[in-house]
Amino acid sequence: MSGKPQRRACEAPEITVTFEARRCLHAAECLNGAPEVFDASRRPWIQPDAAPADRLAEVVRRCPSGALQYALADGRRETPDRPTHIIRTPAGQLVVRGELSLDTQEGTHTETRAVLCGCGNSQLQPYCDHSGPCGQ
Repeated sequence: MSGKPQRRACEAPEITVTFEARRCLHAAECLNGAPEVFDASRRPWIQPDAAPADRLAEVVRRCPSGALQYALADGRRETPDRPTHIIRTPAGQLVVRGELSLDTQEGTHTETRAVLCGCGNSQLQPYCDHSGPCGQ
């Protein structure tokens, strides 16, 4: 996949939540953690003003793929885990949390969370897109 990432921003007075659909691996941490904010049957499906900003930020940090990000109105953003932590799933994906600098088709990105492809078949390298055996 080429081109710029398609990030959608959902704003509330105290927090802005961004979502990059192509990185979502449907772990459902958001849906389970704050169903009043995240509801896939509703449009827009993210309503960040439906929960306190600090609680919403905590739920967004549970998103393993990094498809969800946040910025608080006071300028605070997610603090990366230290040291960086990497876990290989039984399927071969690499779940990474920490200070990350990833080279992608769009350039170098600084991240705090990502699920990386372990099989080499993803069209969204280095991220897993479920297209190969490691995403099954």
